[in-house]
Amino acid sequence: MNLALFAPELTLAGFAVITILLDLLVQRKGWMVIISMVGIVASAAFTLNLWNESPQTVFNSMLVIDNFAVLFKLLFLGIAGLVILTSVDYVNKFSRFQGEYYALILLSTTGMMLMAATGELISIFVSLELVNLSLYALVGFLKDDKSAEASLKYLLLSAIASAILLFGMALVYGFTGQTNLGEIARNIQSFSTLVTGQPALLTGIILLIAGFGFKIAMFPFHMWVPDVYEGAPTPITAYLSVGSKAAGFAVILRVFYSAFQTPVALSRDWGMVFAVASVITMTLGNILAIHQNNIKRMLGYSSIAQAGYILVGLATVAFAPVTITVGQSSILFFLISYALTNLGAFIAIIAISNHTGSDMIDDFAGMGKRSPLMALCLSLCMISLIGMPPAAGFIAKFYLFSSAVQYDLLWLVVIAVINSVISAYYYLRVVKVMWFRESVTPGVVAASGALKFALAISSLGVLLLGIVPGIITRIAEVAARMFGF
Repeated sequence: MNLALFAPELTLAGFAVITILLDLLVQRKGWMVIISMVGIVASAAFTLNLWNESPQTVFNSMLVIDNFAVLFKLLFLGIAGLVILTSVDYVNKFSRFQGEYYALILLSTTGMMLMAATGELISIFVSLELVNLSLYALVGFLKDDKSAEASLKYLLLSAIASAILLFGMALVYGFTGQTNLGEIARNIQSFSTLVTGQPALLTGIILLIAGFGFKIAMFPFHMWVPDVYEGAPTPITAYLSVGSKAAGFAVILRVFYSAFQTPVALSRDWGMVFAVASVITMTLGNILAIHQNNIKRMLGYSSIAQAGYILVGLATVAFAPVTITVGQSSILFFLISYALTNLGAFIAIIAISNHTGSDMIDDFAGMGKRSPLMALCLSLCMISLIGMPPAAGFIAKFYLFSSAVQYDLLWLVVIAVINSVISAYYYLRVVKVMWFRESVTPGVVAASGALKFALAISSLGVLLLGIVPGIITRIAEVAARMFGF
């Protein structure tokens, strides 16, 4: 076995252990940030070394190393790096536990990297639980009433979702006799068209959709999002909103494309489930976001709506021919642009909330005059979330929706566009408050160099992807073409 293929995950997990041990030995906790970032950079270097290599498997085909997995690993590492830099201004609220905080971020990122590379049902569940166990602790890190409630709610609902997912896996295994995704696909194909009449397999697929649906905040498994987003430390809210969602979509793409894409009748069945879920999810998220006054809760419902948009891409994957990967590549590009956009929004929110002591939207009044660059970055991210040019969100939605139109999903795209128009109300409300309301809190927003750097990277990424998206779209297309094993 070539352990170099597993080096990114081993490196990151190793640095998580080093971070905890170093926390016992040093008084200056700033070293935790440096060690964590060194671990992320080292892991990214090992990951980049695997790009464009021939697809390979390790651990008896439990993990797959291909461009699809490599791109997601780099995305998760980038998200973790920005979250760690952003946390520098926030960790004073739990200064005694900084080592554990950074170590848990590294461990959960390790789990997400494994999720993107899983090629077998058991490894999917193990990597998913590694992510979950870390996030349970991170959500409750503030140890106040809201944080404890958020952590408990996330723990209980996630445990139920994991049980449903495991039951679905058991049914699929019982029907096919296999846990490897490629073997499951071959077994299903041997049944030809009769497979769509098998209640055990169809029930298993439905339960898999339900279990994974919790991870991506898909209706009706979205109920945990607003309370958990509000109660968690804001950097962890940002991490949940992009990292956990991207990991969920990575594993869904891997499972459903590799195991259930054929026969065509089967893929059309689960594709229609995702299409209907997309309509309800985006509509519900946008309507409920309109009434929110807390910006973290508003972005929580916004993330539900964004999941609905990405589900349009999953429906495209189901309805497109097996050899066409436009649905996969459009999802990859959307997730990259969404990660930069949402992280940029939350980074600005952390700085402003630390200054005002409030997460209420009305308390962001006057930021355009007192901290124009901070307000400009947050405004750019709000525009991107709507899907307006010149931000990345416009290209992401255009790419995603145009792909869906090619495969007779025009009705779904029309609903998605209407929802995007609805979302403009609550996103532009934040922009209006910052630029056209009188200031409530005096003074300029202060932020550390690390936070400013993370905000600059996110905002610049949002702008560049909106103006010159070609490089990332080509990378997404390469990763989608290499998808499978």
